[in-house]
Amino acid sequence: MRIVLALLATALGYLLFWPVPVDPVAYDPPAAPGFTGAYAENRALDAAELITLPDGEAGPEDLAELADGAVYTTSLSGNLYRIDGAEPVLADRLGGRPLGLKAGPDGALYIADSFRGILRWSGPGTLKVLADSINGTPIIYANQLDVAQDGTVYFSNSSDRFDPETMGGTKPTSILTIWEQSDSGYVARLAPDGSVEKLATGFVYTNGIALSPDEDFLLINETGRARIHRFWLTGDRAGQQEVFLDNLPGYPDNLEGQGDGTYWLAFASPRLPSEKLMPYPFLRKLIWRLGPIVRPAPVHRGMLMQFDGQGKTLRTLQDPDGRLGVTTGGKLAGGQLYVMTLDSPWFARLPLQP
Repeated sequence: MRIVLALLATALGYLLFWPVPVDPVAYDPPAAPGFTGAYAENRALDAAELITLPDGEAGPEDLAELADGAVYTTSLSGNLYRIDGAEPVLADRLGGRPLGLKAGPDGALYIADSFRGILRWSGPGTLKVLADSINGTPIIYANQLDVAQDGTVYFSNSSDRFDPETMGGTKPTSILTIWEQSDSGYVARLAPDGSVEKLATGFVYTNGIALSPDEDFLLINETGRARIHRFWLTGDRAGQQEVFLDNLPGYPDNLEGQGDGTYWLAFASPRLPSEKLMPYPFLRKLIWRLGPIVRPAPVHRGMLMQFDGQGKTLRTLQDPDGRLGVTTGGKLAGGQLYVMTLDSPWFARLPLQP
């Protein structure tokens, strides 16, 4: 009997007091809208062709189209691939964990690397770190970026608390941050002279960002709150921030401006039932102690949404069966819509009109 009581006391002590990396805060989210109305379920992505990376590599998170029409993506291992026709071709070995990709006005490829910060690449062997800290503080989780016509780089840093390299990759960090609801994400600006400054702070896992065609505002995905913000860069409202799209049906990942005033948004997962636990920090900490089996995880149900500069949904393309895996981005290039993924060994492609 004493042994049983001792074991029960040990188990209870573990559940109540064992230290864990998360320190949850209370949050009462609105009820998810579900896949109805403008988000009504469809199977448009069933027609997409799956393109597998060489050697079964995983993680083609994002893509970029350079001025010469070449399309590039990367992998979990840090390889850079040029997508020529049906088969991706190895272009360089970058290392790190490149996430966001964007063509710059100088013809180079700009990269948000979650391990190393903001990088620039213009050919094999040319990789250069442009920024890895802000005022002496390391940039520990660069995620996506956009590049203005004057060469200014805007980028998101998903978390200032959890380093993806030490936490074992990007997925544990995103889950930790969202489960905790810590608002340590931010958006920063890297000027052509090399100076870096934070523009907007206080986001729960900052993710995709995109400049407007006139570069007068920046759209910012806040994955942990399932919403998009607009941050004004010029005019009378410069420096002001507002919620642009709220209570989305899923957790927004990358955001791609098409240059015509429309944007493609990818959802990494639909909203999870575990959001009902967000008002209860103590319970969330206890659940974290129970281990990976009961912790929240993304649901494989792909969805892209196209919307305009007023926030009107133009169309959605969905993968209800989740065959693509965790969808992270969508972009039109060369008359094809590319659908990128987080940890699958493939991305998808289908013909689509703007």
